[in-house]
Amino acid sequence: MKALIQRVSSASVTVEQQVIGAINTGLLVLLGVEKDDTEQQLKKLAEKVLKYRMFSDENGKMNLNVQQAGGALLVVSQFTLAADTNSGLRPSFSTAAHPDNALKLYQDFVAYCRSFGIEVATGQFGADMQVALVNNGPVTFLLES
Repeated sequence: MKALIQRVSSASVTVEQQVIGAINTGLLVLLGVEKDDTEQQLKKLAEKVLKYRMFSDENGKMNLNVQQAGGALLVVSQFTLAADTNSGLRPSFSTAAHPDNALKLYQDFVAYCRSFGIEVATGQFGADMQVALVNNGPVTFLLES
């Protein structure tokens, strides 16, 4: 399981010309689910996302996590993060989870994050989404479990 996390001033997801999820300060989380991912990995990754210190404290150092910074999450399913790009010029998706399993783990990731009391907006699994963001920094990290 992979999460590409970006510190944002704002982010939104639009499907069929309707905004379905939006946040102000927080993290845009692009979530890629692979076929061997488990609930245990999901929880480990979610906790890492929530605790990852990438917001500035009063001294300008990245010492605050998203909750300490008063931020929210926008979690978007990102199938292409599961691509194998090691050979050739076309990605292979042989390591990606089956859509049914990926949907369940995506929904469980969102629910687990919400259980910590943080606001979580979402995209729409499997939809053609337009994602807009203002990357603050820019600050972007790839986390894996």
